[in-house]
Amino acid sequence: MSKLRDSAAELLAETLRDGMTLAVGGFGLSGVPRDLIEAVRESGVKDLTVVSNNMGVDGKGLGLLLENRQVSKVLASYVGENKEFARQFLEGELEVEFNPQGTLAERLRAGGAGIPAFYTATGVGTPVAEGKPTAEFDGRTYVQERGIVADVALVHAWRGDTDGNLVYRRTSRNFNPVCAASGRVTFAEVEEIVAPGELDPDHIVTPGVYVQHVVQYSGAPKEIEQRTTRPRPDAQGAGGVEGGAA
Repeated sequence: MSKLRDSAAELLAETLRDGMTLAVGGFGLSGVPRDLIEAVRESGVKDLTVVSNNMGVDGKGLGLLLENRQVSKVLASYVGENKEFARQFLEGELEVEFNPQGTLAERLRAGGAGIPAFYTATGVGTPVAEGKPTAEFDGRTYVQERGIVADVALVHAWRGDTDGNLVYRRTSRNFNPVCAASGRVTFAEVEEIVAPGELDPDHIVTPGVYVQHVVQYSGAPKEIEQRTTRPRPDAQGAGGVEGGAA
């Protein structure tokens, strides 16, 4: 049965409830499921726990949900680009659980693989390990981390088929695969949707078994957090002709 849907907004409105946990792919604004985040905003659900590498920037990405006061708790590894996040956190309006980046990725992967907990050396002896069980293996102390299973996962993919198999492009293959696996119900917005059998099986990153709903991405321009450039050397100046041999 095809997993292609006409309206992400309608589906999410039917699926989402106050107090749910959402796992959201992307890294900053790279590979974020922009259309799906906007659909969550329009749904008006509140008291969400959001698991994502970070919370976007002010007015973009997951920053939209913060500004709409829909998020009560965040599990993230980096939050330095969002002033509204900082304000809510410092004023006690937002609960935050910081995770080392690799630990967060592994917690999501473990949840998707049915692994309830694992041990890692990362964070031992720091506030990250406070209140968590520890154990010693081969003379080294490790802290126990729990796998994350989200009520709903939202991801963005480059190509996908109507069976839900997904391929990510370049840096968009960041937290999207592990978020997709961690969700009890996973929504994927896809730039190019093809028929079953058109994707090279060797290129599929997220198998369709993890995805319940596929929607066409709107094609809205992708945004950049910070643009940094440098002047190109004068083709006729010192340093030789650009692109040529010295």
